[in-house]
Amino acid sequence: MLENLTKNFAAGLLIGIALVISSLVLGEAVKDFRSYDRYVSVRGFAEREIPADLAYWPISFSAAGNDLQKIQEELDSSAEKVMAFLDRHGLGEAEASISSPRINDQHAFGVSPQHMPANRFTAQSVITVRTGDAKAVKEAMSAAGELLSEGVVLVHSYEFQPRFEFTGLAEIKPEMIAEATRDARSAARQFARDSDSRVGAIRRASQGLFTINDRDNFTPEIKRIRVVTSVDYFLED
Repeated sequence: MLENLTKNFAAGLLIGIALVISSLVLGEAVKDFRSYDRYVSVRGFAEREIPADLAYWPISFSAAGNDLQKIQEELDSSAEKVMAFLDRHGLGEAEASISSPRINDQHAFGVSPQHMPANRFTAQSVITVRTGDAKAVKEAMSAAGELLSEGVVLVHSYEFQPRFEFTGLAEIKPEMIAEATRDARSAARQFARDSDSRVGAIRRASQGLFTINDRDNFTPEIKRIRVVTSVDYFLED
């Protein structure tokens, strides 16, 4: 009888100890779970204005007349004047290519003889400049009136617009991401101070897309580069 009581007491004691240990483990697990669930989501922002490092400038010009040979001679003369202009404005070493003339026969549109235009043919050619000196291109564009005074018939075309690009994104990416992450942590610290907490480790982070846009419509040679990062930080007591 005494032996059975002893065994029962020992078994009960072991069960009690097991329950206490289980409660402690469960309590710590609940505490860890609650700690894991306490975090703040913030966004960090970084922005820079950087000059374009690549420029494309299509210079379109035309000639008109009734003799195709003379029209070609006029286009050749205009092309020489354009190349001389580029050389005067520091773009003589730039890569330049000239397109084949685009010729329109004005008499091919079926208009009545009394409404026939004086010049049967119009021709358009394009010299495209490609260079890393975007500043020189912008300055030369402002001086393009010189070509008009030399008899070059410049054509404004929505098809042939100057374009400025920035190609060095890979070089500045790490610094901008770090800057955006610092900005996100600063926002998290402010939130933590308001809630009597401390910012802990990063729970999750994602990098947003980089965007490259013109600073404005008047300075396309200056690019505005932006990135936004989303970061979750743990909050600690």
